[in-house]
Amino acid sequence: GVGLRGPGETQLEVDRREIGSRIAHLKKEIEKIRAHRQRYRAQRKRSAVPVIAIVGYTNAGKSTLFNALTGSEEVEVADQLFATLDPTTRRVMLPEKRPALFTDTVGFIQKLPTTLVAAFRATLEEVGEADLLLHVVDITHPNALQQVQAVQETLDELNVHDLPVMLALNKADQLTPETHAAARERFSELYAEGIEISALMGTGLPDLLARVEAQLYAALVPLKVMVPYTDGQMISLFHEQGIVERTEHLEEGVRLEGRVPERVAARFKPYLFKRSRTTKTPRHRVS
Repeated sequence: GVGLRGPGETQLEVDRREIGSRIAHLKKEIEKIRAHRQRYRAQRKRSAVPVIAIVGYTNAGKSTLFNALTGSEEVEVADQLFATLDPTTRRVMLPEKRPALFTDTVGFIQKLPTTLVAAFRATLEEVGEADLLLHVVDITHPNALQQVQAVQETLDELNVHDLPVMLALNKADQLTPETHAAARERFSELYAEGIEISALMGTGLPDLLARVEAQLYAALVPLKVMVPYTDGQMISLFHEQGIVERTEHLEEGVRLEGRVPERVAARFKPYLFKRSRTTKTPRHRVS
């Protein structure tokens, strides 16, 4: 509009209007994606399969670990900031043949700006819905302690500080005997809590999965339920997520005794077993 006379929009005003329309359109699209992911998470909750969110400082090796655990190469691995933008979830069988869902998330940085937290809302929402956070730490980095603190501060901002956290000390394959000893001395508090792994070489991953499973199923609630035969999904849920100690087949349904994770115990509330005087003789019993 420089040097022009008369009424009408300047080019700058036109650009601002178009940019404003574009921003409004993108916000609507983001809300659609958010609603879709909320429905997806609700479906996962109904299945009661535990969710483990992989978190950590950027370039700690989260995507490499995700690919190694899931046997997938779908997630791009790159040595750069925010190589992972969209959350990706895959099913993994734990050592005791229990299923779990692992989710890769965006890499955190120190003092993550509020605008970026909003931009990465889709992936950060996955963190809040997890049953366990797997915090990946680059144990070769000289500022590993500061990076762990930065991730913890971001988790506090997301208000998920009550979730259980497990430390995975990654890139152990890059340590020499001398630097390994120095790292164990320098980061002794991390080694006291975490498990040393190499996502690239696969070292320590079986032990990591065993610890994850132990953490998920550490708190089991004793339960006695009577589930009608028509609710086969709940019977399967008890077997998949819990430890069955006794099964009794009655005419009105299946009586199950055992222990289940606290996160799924509430779903069995309508089926809590109450023996009555008219309880009929079981067809057969499997102990």
